[in-house]
Amino acid sequence: MSRIDSYDHLLRQGGLDRRSLGKLAAMLGAGAAIGAMLPGLARAQETPKKGGDLMIGITGGATTDTLSPLPSTASIHTCSSFMWGNCLVEYGTDGSAVPELAESWEPSADAKTWKFNIRKGVTFHDGKELDAEDVVWSLNLHRGENSESGASGYMKQVVDIKADGKHAVIIELDSGNADLPYLLTDYHMIMMPKDGDVTSGNGTGGYKITEFDPGVRVFGERNENYWKEGRAHAATVELVAISDPAARTAALQTGQINIMERVDPKTVELMGRVPGIVIHQAAGGGHYPLLMRCDTAPFDNVDLRLALKHAANREDIVDKVLRGLGKIGNDHPVPSGDPFFASSLEQRTYDPDKAKFHLKKAGYGGEALPLSTSDAAFAGAVDTAVLFQQHASAAGINIEIVREPSDGYWNDVWMKKPFCLSYWGGRPTADLMLSVAYKSDAAWNDTFWRRPDFDKILIEARAELDTAKRQEMYTQLQTMIRDDGGALIPMFNDFVDASTEQVKNFELSPQYGLCGMRAPERVWLDA
Repeated sequence: MSRIDSYDHLLRQGGLDRRSLGKLAAMLGAGAAIGAMLPGLARAQETPKKGGDLMIGITGGATTDTLSPLPSTASIHTCSSFMWGNCLVEYGTDGSAVPELAESWEPSADAKTWKFNIRKGVTFHDGKELDAEDVVWSLNLHRGENSESGASGYMKQVVDIKADGKHAVIIELDSGNADLPYLLTDYHMIMMPKDGDVTSGNGTGGYKITEFDPGVRVFGERNENYWKEGRAHAATVELVAISDPAARTAALQTGQINIMERVDPKTVELMGRVPGIVIHQAAGGGHYPLLMRCDTAPFDNVDLRLALKHAANREDIVDKVLRGLGKIGNDHPVPSGDPFFASSLEQRTYDPDKAKFHLKKAGYGGEALPLSTSDAAFAGAVDTAVLFQQHASAAGINIEIVREPSDGYWNDVWMKKPFCLSYWGGRPTADLMLSVAYKSDAAWNDTFWRRPDFDKILIEARAELDTAKRQEMYTQLQTMIRDDGGALIPMFNDFVDASTEQVKNFELSPQYGLCGMRAPERVWLDA
């Protein structure tokens, strides 16, 4: 898929509006091709080729890495999980819930009880056939107080999971949830053989992991018995951990890798003009927050949190860090493309005077506020911290920038330091995004913000069938986060990756970059 084909695809699936398309195409000198991007235009399809060695430069590696999908936090973990494993449901490129290891599902009338019919004839890498007991065991790994799963928060709504014969599973919820199939697309919920080793990489996916060097590389060979037709084309796939954006760029330009994750927005224009390089850009739910721990002084003071939110010049950050490849945020995590986005909620703007008002109420005396950052968080994270430091200074806020090591950022900084930069990929529904990061008992409640009244409305909203009432409830939830929560969210980023032109079928996703982290099984090499 060429650069223009990528934009065309995204335009068709709603991930890119025509204004943004024109801006990006002009940046890359592709304006002449825009006229061809018309809905319904038939395009010739290329026939996938088998073989080749696919190498991806990816972020998030650390020496503490594991192949277990349960604690996955960063791209290399997610992408490697989708190399060797599958979920019950796949998040489609059009935003739909697509059958994967579950070939179909049937909810009860109140959406409290769901039956998932398990695909027959699928085998794990060790030859064992997948059955309902494997599914029950795998899903139960995400339940219970001692679960290390990042999905444990929203699995608390599950009351029971049981097999119904060899190829069906019944899931009972404490209340109705029409979004349950989307929950099962979560990359933590990879199916594994019952009582197996969760760190073994023994799954049903397109690649068998033959080499794993934590923090350095993950190498897999094609599973010749892969059950999914038209996927897993390359003979081998290697994920190479490269935290530094400049190093990833150099690796792509010198042919050491075929795909690089997360192009630095500062270099998109330059890279787009390099012969043989293709830019892949997708808008979606990804966002870059500044996280304040609400359980730690001085961020346990809501007026201090509000002061910092009013002290951010969002337009300036989007223009200078994202180079326009994204949108401003409003201190809640629901993107504007979500059907339950709170469009009636007033956009917060840069207002140093309001910031000073809240600082006075907070009793702030000018002490330094350490802000931890690293480009391991996202390309441009350090620049974001510097810009925010300048914005906040106008309000009398003393931000002290702490440059953290890239290696181990997600273990040593995220959910550890009281004020740091981070990133979130998109989630397929508003309920999932709010449940995974803002519900009081969520494992990844990374602002440590706890509001029982928020939790109550969130649970009620899942089961509400009246769309207007549900919209009202989600607006209330977004308002609570914006005005009381610990996340300063100045921007929603577009996912921007790059590849050599030999990489074909790079399917854009509004959820994550790298084809929704499924690039290893979706792309093929025209070599």
